[in-house]
Amino acid sequence: MKLRAVWTAVVLLWLTAWAAAQAQEQYLDIYTAQVKPEKRAEFDAISKKMAAANRQNKGDTWVTTETVYGPMNRITFVSFRTSYSGADEGSAAFFGALQKSLGPAATEKLFQDFNQCLVSSRTEFRRRRWDLSSNAPADAAGAAKLLGEARWVRTAAVRIKPGQLAAFEALLKEIKEAREKASPPVTTLVSQAVAGQEGTVFYVSTLQPSMAGFDGIPTIQKTLGEEGYARYLKTSAEVVESSETVISHFLPDLSNAPADVVAVAPDYWKPKAVVAAKSSKSVVNAAEVKKIEKQ
Repeated sequence: MKLRAVWTAVVLLWLTAWAAAQAQEQYLDIYTAQVKPEKRAEFDAISKKMAAANRQNKGDTWVTTETVYGPMNRITFVSFRTSYSGADEGSAAFFGALQKSLGPAATEKLFQDFNQCLVSSRTEFRRRRWDLSSNAPADAAGAAKLLGEARWVRTAAVRIKPGQLAAFEALLKEIKEAREKASPPVTTLVSQAVAGQEGTVFYVSTLQPSMAGFDGIPTIQKTLGEEGYARYLKTSAEVVESSETVISHFLPDLSNAPADVVAVAPDYWKPKAVVAAKSSKSVVNAAEVKKIEKQ
């Protein structure tokens, strides 16, 4: 009896901790760049320089993806925040790291060159919807493992018709319930735009270590069954305005991933350091900085 009581207490503590972790607000701070095809090499070089400066000077952290199936030369930078104020803190850390490495004038020039590589860009703030996600990681370590092992991400962006938020959330909850009963479990992560988009937009993402991993994901029809799938089609037609699904892969050289993510697969997420001249201690040597400042 005492042993049963101990295990009951342990389970209750774990469930309480899991609930607290899921209840904590989490956000995705997104910057999406549509790069000019002829400027792609220059864009990559600048982005690598920014990532290296942040890595060296403990600046902001982010992961970078490139759309492979969808609009070409679309690069997305994703930072993880626990509050709105975290966006300010991350931005300050990012610019501080660049200026410490390059100096103010060279940093400004770097951003001018960066912007010259773009057709367009968009910033967006999304809130994690753990209540709508399926088989979500139970804690930060689980989330880091999921991301650290991933090489590909498939994301469906779904725009909801005005006044249909509750109906769409109910649909996602039905899918979540079905997926969490299925075997093997499939993790889908849902987020909702809270700034930077028109109307109500949800994102449903699945991470996989390879493209082949997507083959093992059951279809919605199989997950819900015939009756459930019929309701899904009817509700989707009534509440969804438009949707787009893209598949992207991660770019570790253009990322400065959080330490717990890097620890999962350091050979992948931690780019090999470029051997610099003995006299240089910076990401960019003094001669290069002077050259940039004179331009």
